[in-house]
Amino acid sequence: DLIKKAGVTVQEEPRKFFDVREPMHVEAKTGALLVLLPDNKFRISCTQAGPNNQFTQFLSLELTPSIFECEIAPARTFVYYEDVEPLMEKNLIKGGSLENAIVVRGEAVLSKEPLRFADEFVRHKILDVIGDLALVGRRIRGHVVTVKPGHAANADLARAIAREQTQRSAMSAPRAIPIGDSGLDTGEVMKILPHRYPFLMVDRVIGFEGENKITAIKSITINEPFFQGHFPGHPVMPGVMQVEAMAQVASILLFKLTKTSSRVGYFMSADQVKFRKPVFPGDTIFIHAELTRARGNRMAKTKCYCVVNDAVVSEGELMFTFLDK
Repeated sequence: DLIKKAGVTVQEEPRKFFDVREPMHVEAKTGALLVLLPDNKFRISCTQAGPNNQFTQFLSLELTPSIFECEIAPARTFVYYEDVEPLMEKNLIKGGSLENAIVVRGEAVLSKEPLRFADEFVRHKILDVIGDLALVGRRIRGHVVTVKPGHAANADLARAIAREQTQRSAMSAPRAIPIGDSGLDTGEVMKILPHRYPFLMVDRVIGFEGENKITAIKSITINEPFFQGHFPGHPVMPGVMQVEAMAQVASILLFKLTKTSSRVGYFMSADQVKFRKPVFPGDTIFIHAELTRARGNRMAKTKCYCVVNDAVVSEGELMFTFLDK
């Protein structure tokens, strides 16, 4: 009622969705299983089972605002007495009571009021799934099929969705190079970066997205000096050069944020680096970098991707420190 009273404010930005294209799944040691299948709406099919399959319940429904309000939101949280007893003895969980929660002790269900639904337990599990997947930040169009879900497994699925969305965003770079004032040509790039041939790995910057994202390009020709030895008769761009290209693009973003070119960026670490596909002469690499963490104007962390023909060829999390020249 209070949410309804507060009302809804229409925002200018269009609503963002995550459309499930291929099945995804996560499993946990607890026995929790979540499978996400393609669907043009948001649906959840949930099987809830307690210890020794006690109170096994199943419910499948399409999530709409009215169904959520009437069928899911009222479902209360529930706990097993064996789990909550040690906390009560330590005078913890003071916010919980039989007025807002259900306690299961053996075959007994303890509550100040009768169950609001005959299958209230599985409805609350669906409520948990909805809340945890909200961390994705997008409306999901897909069918969640889950058995014995829990917050940890739900969060694992949310992380998997976020990773998939990040890869999709990286692969959506335009093949045509746009013309405009938002990018930087080679001369402007060289004013920012101290690198020079043969180690300048950025041809131009296509543009910036807000304060934290940048997209640049590097055209790979057979004249690149590293092809002489990597490999004769079978030229392949070294992965380390792709990491260097990502680092240079990230440096441009960070120099833009700090509004200075009087410093030099130095590598601190490269984590989660993956090389997915080879890069050959004739390829054009779209290089994406996003600032994920900054500590003042001395240290920063970025997530970077190299994309060729709409496919991620390499990626990594790069950390830098900046020192005066």
